[in-house]
Amino acid sequence: MKLVHTIEDLQRNLAEARAKGEKIGLVPTMGALHEGHASLVRRCAEENEVTVVSVFLNPTQFNDKKDLEKYPRTLDADCRLLESVGADIVFAPSVEEMYPQPDNRKFSYPPVDSVMEGAFRPGHFNGVCQIVSKLFAAVAPDRAYFGEKDFQQIAVIRAMVEDLHIEVEIISCPVVREQSGLAMSSRNTLLTDGERAIAANIFGVLMKSKNFASGHTLNETRRYVIDSLNAVIGLEVQYFSIVDGETLQELEEWTDSDDIVGCITVFCGSQPIRLIDHIRYK
Repeated sequence: MKLVHTIEDLQRNLAEARAKGEKIGLVPTMGALHEGHASLVRRCAEENEVTVVSVFLNPTQFNDKKDLEKYPRTLDADCRLLESVGADIVFAPSVEEMYPQPDNRKFSYPPVDSVMEGAFRPGHFNGVCQIVSKLFAAVAPDRAYFGEKDFQQIAVIRAMVEDLHIEVEIISCPVVREQSGLAMSSRNTLLTDGERAIAANIFGVLMKSKNFASGHTLNETRRYVIDSLNAVIGLEVQYFSIVDGETLQELEEWTDSDDIVGCITVFCGSQPIRLIDHIRYK
């Protein structure tokens, strides 16, 4: 496995594979890697001759500087994990390498980027599109792999790829969960053991809500999830939206869509740590 820090070195290492017509897969990450990331890399390695993993904590997608400062940085450990699961190239650039000048590009893909995370984190998805488009330009992958935990992000990236006519296949991969059901996230490392146990209630309540939904309205189900989680000391729901899985627009009735997903963000603990998850109702 090779570790490179510049776009020039990255493209030099990819030139031979590209000349041979080998398929190149990309797994974009912000580091602090866990088994969820490992699952993406394994799949990428199975489906492509060359697997590139980017490790870059992108500042433009953080609208809260404190959130950026708290985000864990573990490059050495990340590289050990990546080598063990089949990565060929780790691209770990500096901020100056990716943003030699300020990126003033504006991306807008309503309605998918204007609700939920888009509403509560202004500028977040613009920053995501900035860095992902830069990574696509640097790597020119045939396929790119993203975890479904970031459900809305995948929808935004698909919209960007279509808008910019980027020739890359976007592969979404299932959420990987801890034994407790908590969705794996780099942010979980910031939780104490007690907070991690409390956070497991998020998925627990979402699962219970599937049974609750069978005998209740959509709005009653939404209220059930919010009230149940807010009743747990140490948890506070920022939003819970039940949406169409394609447009991400809020629904009012179960009959409004054949693709219904509940998307949630919850603050956990004293810091607090912001955790996201989702569940599919149908």
